[in-house]
Amino acid sequence: MRDAPPDYREEELLADVIAGLIADAKHVAVGNASPIPATAALLARERGGGTPRITLLHSRRDSFFTDGGRELFDCAGQGRIDVFFLSGGQIDGEGNINLVSIGDHVQPKARFPGSFGSAYLYYVVPRVILFRLEHTTRTLVPRVDFISAPGGSAANVHRPGGPIALLTNRCLFSFDRARRRFCLASVHPGHTVEEVAEHTGFPFDRPARVPATPAPSQDTLRIIREIVAPQLADPYPHFAKTVFGIASASPPPSTGSGEPGDRRPPMR
Repeated sequence: MRDAPPDYREEELLADVIAGLIADAKHVAVGNASPIPATAALLARERGGGTPRITLLHSRRDSFFTDGGRELFDCAGQGRIDVFFLSGGQIDGEGNINLVSIGDHVQPKARFPGSFGSAYLYYVVPRVILFRLEHTTRTLVPRVDFISAPGGSAANVHRPGGPIALLTNRCLFSFDRARRRFCLASVHPGHTVEEVAEHTGFPFDRPARVPATPAPSQDTLRIIREIVAPQLADPYPHFAKTVFGIASASPPPSTGSGEPGDRRPPMR
């Protein structure tokens, strides 16, 4: 007899995990095309009663920037962004990411959108969460073909920022910056350690007993579905519609406490 399907969506599980990684951050910024990290950031704000401050670059409501990327970089360089999210066409075991190309650089097999400001943000944002939905040996590789942003730096390089974790559709890895190595922190329900190892192209550490990623609580699901999801309809209308069945409309105001009313904390 098969187990009953979970009463949560994969997107909700991943958002709950990311919200836990955000922890006590004061300002979280989310780039373009990142609906699950955006869901997590909004969830963290609801749980925190209005904290952390959230900046969604794709949002008319949740971004105080008027000049997009340039202001993001300035804010990060001043130490005013605590958490950011990065991904890559390839990610290797040292936390290096590739957003440029696969194969020979002159005649590549494939090209990606480009690094944009990833290398800079990787250096200055204290907590960078790597996020990749495709967990295969094609994406998690022994060594990236091109280093868009390095996971670590030499000891004589001043670097306040860097990766703290890698979250995929199969598991969560923590990252040891001193050793430049990932450790398997938990495996999502429905997946196994053996499966993770089979689909990961780089070696990683693991405890003797790897815990399962906790399922989101009923209260977390209520907040995501009733409070957070409507707020996603503006910056991510396709995601809100396909995942939560919410059409584009004016989202209900948020207090960060699960009740109507907007309360946005000032910038520090």
